[in-house]
Amino acid sequence: MPQHAHAPPVRIAMWSGPRNISTALMRAWENRGDCTVSDEPLYAHYLQATGLNHPAAAEVIAAGDTDLASVVAALSIGPVPEGQPVWYQKHMSHHLLPGMDTAWVHGLHNVFLIRDPALVVASYVKSRAQCEPADIGLLQQAELFDRVADRLGRAPLVIDGERFLQNPARHLRAICADAGVPFEPVRERMLHWPAGPRASDGVWAPHWYAAVWRSTGFEPWRPREATLDAAGQRVADACRPAYDKLRQHASA
Repeated sequence: MPQHAHAPPVRIAMWSGPRNISTALMRAWENRGDCTVSDEPLYAHYLQATGLNHPAAAEVIAAGDTDLASVVAALSIGPVPEGQPVWYQKHMSHHLLPGMDTAWVHGLHNVFLIRDPALVVASYVKSRAQCEPADIGLLQQAELFDRVADRLGRAPLVIDGERFLQNPARHLRAICADAGVPFEPVRERMLHWPAGPRASDGVWAPHWYAAVWRSTGFEPWRPREATLDAAGQRVADACRPAYDKLRQHASA
């Protein structure tokens, strides 16, 4: 599956909120064999800029690059790590802080991974008691979606996490086709991977990735219902219009 020697690398930016299948998708792409992955490269800057008390925050800041200009230049125009033809970048959309210049994202192939906000909030508050609309990324996704769509002249690809789990192969094929990279030769490698941690995992992985470390593929889909208190419901309701807007464009 080698690309033409002079073909530019494909830089895929997957924009997600927390508590979605973003880490499992990173596993799938890394397992292709022609792809390097980056795990939340804006996280260190986000933590330094906000001062939020996240698990392992000091370690994340120390291990990452907090110079935003340096990070985004590397992601959008810098050499691809390991010289691979495909670079899959797992991004959390809430890492895009208010006022941040996002012009650099137009140098990437942008895809949006969404999930019902009630399900996100219900999962999120199991780990962090406080949750605000800005924490789950949908508002930032909707803003970035509009900017990317305006530049492209069409809607970029949107993947709904719940739909994805009902048919991973179909959605992986859609992502690959949209990005112009092959799927069938690496189909099984993208659907199944060895269990355990990876060197590419962020330093926060011991706090969040236990289920992914145990996994050897995407979890089977099952219907889920969210039970929220009044505060959680307010967050979900605030994000619902953004989710509904994006879901109109989601791959079937």
